[in-house]
Amino acid sequence: QVQLVESGGGLVQAGGSLRLSCAASGRTFSRYFMAWFRQAPGKEREFIAGITGLDINTYYIDSVKGRFTISRDNAKNMVYLQMSSLKPEDSAVYYCAARSIGDYSWHVNHYDYWGQGTQVTVSS
Repeated sequence: QVQLVESGGGLVQAGGSLRLSCAASGRTFSRYFMAWFRQAPGKEREFIAGITGLDINTYYIDSVKGRFTISRDNAKNMVYLQMSSLKPEDSAVYYCAARSIGDYSWHVNHYDYWGQGTQVTVSS
């Protein structure tokens, strides 16, 4: 069982930066593929970034490449999403997710554990 708790959301102006954090429970954290998703009002939840457990490969959707960076600290059971050059269209609830099969997937249904979400609002 893994519990995930996100923090770091808030209101920021366009062009600004935010750093989201996700604290995970569990002793096998390094085995999980970790990801960040987001969901805007009226839209489906979408994968935006993911990271493998040990070899630390990262994956991004095109719209955030070069602006967002996912990272993890296995010693602290933490995952981070550094977001810069934020745009109004980045506004959404951001979710941390864990996949017990440690390889990459973008599909919502392939994730076993979810955090409660943290709101990010980017004003123009």
